[in-house]
Amino acid sequence: MGPLGAEHSRFGTHPASAVLQKLMMLTAATSLRRRASCVRSVRAAAVALVVAAAPGARAQRPHPRVSALTPISFPKTSQPRPFAKFSTSMESLRDSIVVSVVRNQIGTRYVLGGTSPSSGFDCSGLVKYVMAAMHVALPRTAAQQAKVGLALGRDTTQLRPGDLLTFSRTRDGGVSHIGIYIGNGRYVHASSVAGQVIESALDRPASPLIKKWRGSRRVVVGTTESSVRGDS
Repeated sequence: MGPLGAEHSRFGTHPASAVLQKLMMLTAATSLRRRASCVRSVRAAAVALVVAAAPGARAQRPHPRVSALTPISFPKTSQPRPFAKFSTSMESLRDSIVVSVVRNQIGTRYVLGGTSPSSGFDCSGLVKYVMAAMHVALPRTAAQQAKVGLALGRDTTQLRPGDLLTFSRTRDGGVSHIGIYIGNGRYVHASSVAGQVIESALDRPASPLIKKWRGSRRVVVGTTESSVRGDS
């Protein structure tokens, strides 16, 4: 006989025994309820963690401080182009090359139809030869060359080495002579009167033998072009 049986046989159906049995049953029931409550609490906490960790939930509810931020705008300032100085230097180098090439032909004899230093030059042959050295292709005659490139005014402050200067018997007449500007109001051209390639000033004294300056053309294009245009 087990201990409970012995206890029952010893005390019988004593009132204290019945009370003890009821207390044991209540304790067991309370433990079960506590376990169930703990399980429910754990499940609720797990669900809350999953919802809080979801990316969609964070995207839908941004932090109030973050949502209140506005884009930062910086004031616009006029800054020079990054390669402006480099471009200017390259243009200066190119101008120096043009001046050097054309000045090297000073003294070459004038020959009508000539296109090379060995055979001689006429005015348009000299221009075509020098521009070919700068990888600029031009037609053969002065009248044709006067229609190529950008037309400029007769203001010498707007001229740049390498610009073509056109001449005629009268200011409004057809182009019959052409030369290359080298800066400082001077140009190089193959002169039939001088019988050779010479350097002259644009403001040299007028003479029946000197053709009038009609206009200018820019055929060597750079990064900083003049906005002034005029007769060609």
